[in-house]
Amino acid sequence: MSQVRERVPELTGLLTVVSLALVFGAVLGAIPRGAIPAAPASALAAIPHVNAALSAAAIATIVGGVRAIRRGDVARHRRSMLAAFGLFVAFLALYLYRITLVGPTEFAGPAVVETYVYLPLLAVHVLLALVAIPAVYYVLLLALSHPVSELGETNHPRAGRLAASLWLVSFTLGIVVYAMLYVVW
Repeated sequence: MSQVRERVPELTGLLTVVSLALVFGAVLGAIPRGAIPAAPASALAAIPHVNAALSAAAIATIVGGVRAIRRGDVARHRRSMLAAFGLFVAFLALYLYRITLVGPTEFAGPAVVETYVYLPLLAVHVLLALVAIPAVYYVLLLALSHPVSELGETNHPRAGRLAASLWLVSFTLGIVVYAMLYVVW
């Protein structure tokens, strides 16, 4: 872990670049559809609903983790935040899989709602997700590479508040975007 500890910023950058390359590669169609096995249409159709549930669970675990650390329960905080990260990884894997095979979902609502509500919400959601990715990696790498007794002397507490806030708002807006695409219209 000492190698990780000494290279947290570099590893954060590397993980961020790899993650964003996968996301942009899938969204922009750079990953060939034939490169991955296709699931049945019903499974692909279920992914947005599963991802909404994963997002809600991630929100609950992040809130639980924040509450735990405020009470001084470091072990529960760690479990909650690692669970939130695991939920994020599952969400991202399913999102990338579906977007590669199916492409983005078109907004089916009125054009005025799309222009003045949906697209701005989507833009903020995406922007916060893009900013949250390196913040989450940074905080996670600090937590995994330092003893708990030293974390207060690192940027972990301050960066953790930022990462948790970005993550919460991004996941919440993701659920709103999901509702606009699959529930409302």
